Amino acid sequence: MKLTSTFLISILAFMQCVTAQNIKAYTTAQAHSHNDYERQGAFKDAYEQQFGSLEADVFLINDTLFVAHNQSDIKRDRTFTKLYLEPILAETSKNNGSIYPQKDLPMQLLIDLKTSGEETLAALVKVLEPHQNVLAPAGTIKVVVSGNVPDPSLFDKYPSFIYFDGRPENTYTPEQLAHIGLISQAFQKYSRWNGEGQLPEKEKKTLLKMINQVHDQGKKVRIWATPDNINSWKTMMALGVDYLNTDKVRELGDYLRTAPR
Repeated sequence: MKLTSTFLISILAFMQCVTAQNIKAYTTAQAHSHNDYERQGAFKDAYEQQFGSLEADVFLINDTLFVAHNQSDIKRDRTFTKLYLEPILAETSKNNGSIYPQKDLPMQLLIDLKTSGEETLAALVKVLEPHQNVLAPAGTIKVVVSGNVPDPSLFDKYPSFIYFDGRPENTYTPEQLAHIGLISQAFQKYSRWNGEGQLPEKEKKTLLKMINQVHDQGKKVRIWATPDNINSWKTMMALGVDYLNTDKVRELGDYLRTAPR
């Protein structure tokens, strides 16, 4: 009995160590500004926090890409070029082609296409093409297209600076997987946990299975619509989620810089 107790204590200590190591590894480079454009400080707030990922929803209206959550929210001065492309080009110009002063710190720009995928994506390619030197794979900004994405069989028709947001339930060929920059899914597909107390064990196992399967493919995971509080952030870190989804940019930035390790 004594041996059993000692063994259990050792296992618990090991699990706490692993969890601590997982949490310690996180910085704002693993933070994702969900619907970043809805913030008064669109781009600026997340950039100042040195977030590794930002999200913008876009609509194509009369050959112009507008940033908004719904078409009824579109405003003349809120274009993708003004809110994101121009600030990105200004920063990369100051930083010799890198988005951040730290040359090894990249940024993922998740662009959710809200209007017709083919036409909207063609317009996005046209806007980005002159600046592909700062875009991955050549540069430090990785453009990942979500929303109305083309069928995976068409992925190879697009330039190398366009990556796509995949889904964990989909099966991709190795060639298609090469064009996948991220794999995402809604939290509600796995759990209704509200962020208080512990994530139920059964739901935790389901999430871990999905996360491990994605990691086995060499891809990163984002789970959207997760509870947005410290307890949830810690839980997602312990699970190994690659990007912490948040609407609380400053709060998550402060937490990741100051949380006890």
